[in-house]
Amino acid sequence: MKTGLGKNKRLVLAMILAVTGFGAFGQTGRQNTVKPAVTDRDLVIQAAEVTENAIFYPVDIEGTRLEVLAVRAPDGTIRTAFNTCQVCYASGRGFYKQQGTVLICQNCGNRFRMSQVGIRSGGCNPVPIFSANKTVTDTTITISKDFLKEAKVIFTRWRRG
Repeated sequence: MKTGLGKNKRLVLAMILAVTGFGAFGQTGRQNTVKPAVTDRDLVIQAAEVTENAIFYPVDIEGTRLEVLAVRAPDGTIRTAFNTCQVCYASGRGFYKQQGTVLICQNCGNRFRMSQVGIRSGGCNPVPIFSANKTVTDTTITISKDFLKEAKVIFTRWRRG
């Protein structure tokens, strides 16, 4: 005969996760936002939807899943990068999740402020998408399919490690 204790334990655990901000949520209790996937075409990001909470944009290019992240930095600029670490990408776990006001590499644990996204190159940083590799207007940021296709190599083991 079941006493319902298992259900109560799950409820308590869910409440603890919600209060502490862990699970699918960052420390601030905000969920990491993942947009619907784009397949074999340019990625177009609406500038108005980008906030201080990172938004993750999955893209499938010729059967390889990539992910771009966009975030509004403290100075108001929109920063973009590939959601993979320049050093850890080959591990399969070199991707980021936002926790509070930082992005954390799920492989090495390094933390990055939003002001570092998209401008720091080299070392253990999110792979930046510089202005030369995107078209920015007042309302959109477009990353071409051709540029995304070039980045496939850093996503061959992504989220498989």
